Amino acid sequence: MSIQPPVAQKKPTKLEKHGDVRTDDYYWMNNREDQDVIDYLNAENEYYQQMTAHTKEFQETLFQEIKSRIKEDDSSVPYKLNGYWYITRYEEGKEYPIFSRKKESLEAEEELMFDGNQMAEGYEYFNLKGVTISPDNTLAAFATDTVSRRQYNIQVKNLQTGEIFPDKIENTTGSSVWANDGKTLFYTKKDPVTLRSDKIFKHVLGTSSADDVLVFHEEDDTYNTFVYKTKSRKFIVIGSVSTLTSEYQILDADDPNGDFKIFSPRDLGVEYSISHYEGNFYVLTNKDKATNFKLMKVSEGQTSSEHWEEFIPHREDVLLEDAEIFRDYYVLSERVNGLNQLKISRWDGTDSYYLPFDSETYVAGPSVNLDFDTNELRYYYNEMGAPYAVIDFNMQTKTKKVLKEQEVLGGKFDKANYTTERLWATASDGKKVPISLVYRKDTPLDGTSPLLQYAYGSYGSTIDPYFSSVRLSLLDRGFIYAIAHVRGGEYLGRPWYDDGKMLQKKNTFTDFIACSEFLIEKKYTSPEHLYASGGSAGGLLMGAIVNLAPELYNGVIASVPFVDVVTTMLDDTIPLTTGEYDEWGNPNDKEYYDYIKSYSPYDNVEAKDYPNLYVTTGLHDSQVQYWEPAKWVAKLRDYKTDDNLLFLDTNMDAGHGGASGRFEALRETVKDYVFILDLEGKAF
Repeated sequence: MSIQPPVAQKKPTKLEKHGDVRTDDYYWMNNREDQDVIDYLNAENEYYQQMTAHTKEFQETLFQEIKSRIKEDDSSVPYKLNGYWYITRYEEGKEYPIFSRKKESLEAEEELMFDGNQMAEGYEYFNLKGVTISPDNTLAAFATDTVSRRQYNIQVKNLQTGEIFPDKIENTTGSSVWANDGKTLFYTKKDPVTLRSDKIFKHVLGTSSADDVLVFHEEDDTYNTFVYKTKSRKFIVIGSVSTLTSEYQILDADDPNGDFKIFSPRDLGVEYSISHYEGNFYVLTNKDKATNFKLMKVSEGQTSSEHWEEFIPHREDVLLEDAEIFRDYYVLSERVNGLNQLKISRWDGTDSYYLPFDSETYVAGPSVNLDFDTNELRYYYNEMGAPYAVIDFNMQTKTKKVLKEQEVLGGKFDKANYTTERLWATASDGKKVPISLVYRKDTPLDGTSPLLQYAYGSYGSTIDPYFSSVRLSLLDRGFIYAIAHVRGGEYLGRPWYDDGKMLQKKNTFTDFIACSEFLIEKKYTSPEHLYASGGSAGGLLMGAIVNLAPELYNGVIASVPFVDVVTTMLDDTIPLTTGEYDEWGNPNDKEYYDYIKSYSPYDNVEAKDYPNLYVTTGLHDSQVQYWEPAKWVAKLRDYKTDDNLLFLDTNMDAGHGGASGRFEALRETVKDYVFILDLEGKAF
């Protein structure tokens, strides 16, 4: 074609560490104020638009198809808190949620709290979060971000008069918590450069935020801090966590001017979280080498770890993920062989049982359970081939009521048309790696079908086999969709995570490749029809696999990819860097420097053929800076020896999460889908 891709300027910069010198030709791109940078990003966007102009009509068709399955005037299942039912709903044609409530009864008159559509007017990006109601139900603290760098401004609204107080608390995480006096608000501020959440402040209504009192400063730059209130409403809690270690401080919520008390001092490698119930705290922890976590109990009067007593013991084959506490019951969220389980027990020991789940490709877990004094457990459930449901389960009578089932509009969806499977690939070191699959029953399994393989594989984050109505647009066009549960996630327990980070990080990449090879071997697809997708740390995975095994994939989607790992991890001014040392290793240590360099996608680009690539980023991304994918694409253009597609698509208005509106965000998914559908000749 006559359309030529942009050629980025080379301005060599020498980067030296441990006596090793790297030459970075595109280091200059890390200045978003530089007009040359903006010009380059715009040139790449223009190239992408020109090269995909033939798909514009199909993009709109696909967008309308996906949108038509979504109930536009949808609403959440109401939940009750302190005498009010709270509801989040959408109106037809609107992008943003509306938050409302009803007093005591769902038949009561609706009280409108926030209309995100009105509040978003005039902004390219808008996000409302952190709505928290004062104990007397008259005030709401809320937070907004209009830039997409996850720096939120907190304000307070009088729900009786509609007045929004003029004082604005800037550069926060967005979350805040009320003391029981209804006038004192605790919140978390961010470091303005690194965006690390590092300070807890106390704000008193009617005073200037400039006079707010610093309650706690987390000075260790490998930790983040946050604040919340226990479900019992008795304590304000400050948490400090790193990747491997946690520490909490507590304060009686009736005494906002008191001093916070350390719950149990931080102990490197010991993680814990706390829940309060009738004079005791219940502590979920990995203390004493409880790799998959156990639950311990301690009196609220003596909370340090030497007083903790075992309540639920550690089990080698069960990952204990969470504990939900009610007046008469507690509910354990467990994971066994990758599958979610919910175990319900009475405090008095008279009853204990599991909720029955039959599938191997499902997601289940507690939903919104803010009411302490109830016998109702609210949980969600869905299978990979069937929509989710929100269910209230009466723990006393053992009866359930389905409150809401996701509606798939259009009249064409029938879950009976789809098949789900769980398969096991063998990794290079012999470990069995699970894969969750969904496809239409009429899809050929002879190697000719296109398959999109997705994974994340970092931070112990588990990607469960969830249902997606959006994904139907691929399945109904003959695609198979696969989630590879690679190491680095916690699908098979905490050891599965530990075996995919630090000096074992490469297991994440080789696991993904092993899954691809297995799917090809078993004739689910072939290299001509196999596609891979991942974002953020999953984008690092994409960058690694195209260096290690480019011949396996026809196309790869790398969304906001973390690809310049060495340079980023050596720059402690970048958000997230210092807090990430326990995940990737600290390259100021030569052992980690050498290991990270050996897989960092940007540092390992070579002169060879690469698959078709669609790379996305956001100019204001605070998690993965835009220059990482921009530099990577520029270097790939210079090195690669093929004529395959290579696109860089930069959202000049958004950050890590992409567009903010619910339907505008779908347009980004549409572009992902059209990229691979066009390669398959199915863009129609």
